[in-house]
Amino acid sequence: MAANTTANIPGKPRPWVLHVDLDQFLAAVEVQRHPELAGRPVVVGGRGDPTERGVVSTASYEAREYGVRSGMPLRTAAKRCPDAVFLPVDKPVYEEVSRRVMATLRAHADAVVEVLGWDEAFVGIEAEDPEVEARRLQAEVLAETGLHCSVGIGDTLVRAKTATDFGKPQGTFRLTGENWFEVMGERPTAALWGVGRRISARLEALGIRTVRELAESAPEPLIAELGPTMGAYYRQLARGAGRRSVDPTPWVPRAHGRETTYQRDLVTAAEVEAAIGALAEQVADDIRAEGRPCQRVGLKVRFAPFFTTTRIRKLGEPTYDAALIARTALDLLRGLADDRPIRLLGVRAEMVPPPD
Repeated sequence: MAANTTANIPGKPRPWVLHVDLDQFLAAVEVQRHPELAGRPVVVGGRGDPTERGVVSTASYEAREYGVRSGMPLRTAAKRCPDAVFLPVDKPVYEEVSRRVMATLRAHADAVVEVLGWDEAFVGIEAEDPEVEARRLQAEVLAETGLHCSVGIGDTLVRAKTATDFGKPQGTFRLTGENWFEVMGERPTAALWGVGRRISARLEALGIRTVRELAESAPEPLIAELGPTMGAYYRQLARGAGRRSVDPTPWVPRAHGRETTYQRDLVTAAEVEAAIGALAEQVADDIRAEGRPCQRVGLKVRFAPFFTTTRIRKLGEPTYDAALIARTALDLLRGLADDRPIRLLGVRAEMVPPPD
């Protein structure tokens, strides 16, 4: 278990944010279903066939030792770890396990829970010793589901989320305003939650390489490079600042989308129209179940070999009509005037907001 750098100070309980993250979630669920896989490298992704197109959703720690990572093509994962066991994504199973995990967190005394995804959530608590509460949460999740989790502890959501990686696997770690720069200051900006390679490269072009340099940078160059909103945001992020309270408001989806990576590139107009039509039908079924019609149609297309672009268009009137959604997506595709073979298509329906 990772050690803390901030001592416990006796006194009145204070608000804390805990970030609970299930360790190797999908792989751990699959090992529960197939105990004979314990200790073996397991890769979950696509249809579980590394000869097909698809990407890694989760790799077990044993597979990660070979350099297998989420988002990596399955073929690459198979080359790096030929002995890995490849399994298909089983969404309904993961959703049910996730439901049990989140119910366990909500049942914790006086906890406020903000769900981030299948395998992670923020938990707001008041405690004199947050490590004690973190270990209780870990024990409760393990008892209910048989799964291990890591817990980041912070005085903001950003610090709690960032702390989790220092506690993995199965541990806890605390980051606050007191030890933020001690732990994070000399790390590259890409170590920050939400700063990817592109943003990191743009910051480096400004001479900003570390978290501390970003936190102490003048705002003007950041605003000039990234805009008034994001420039100020990344500077605040580098200080670990931001929201301090967990929001339990139930998540309401803004949109529903479906996408498919095709095992053979689509090359004819008929193939593309049929594929978009099938995706639009699925999306229309999703938004009907939600009870909120589509007001904007989005298209995602990945041309061979690997160029991806997206487009979106607002409809004249909200609709559940799959044919209209498909026609709009096709118009967006034709507007690209690109006749390269297509390896991936996605159709997205942004819905009318709920009344409340």
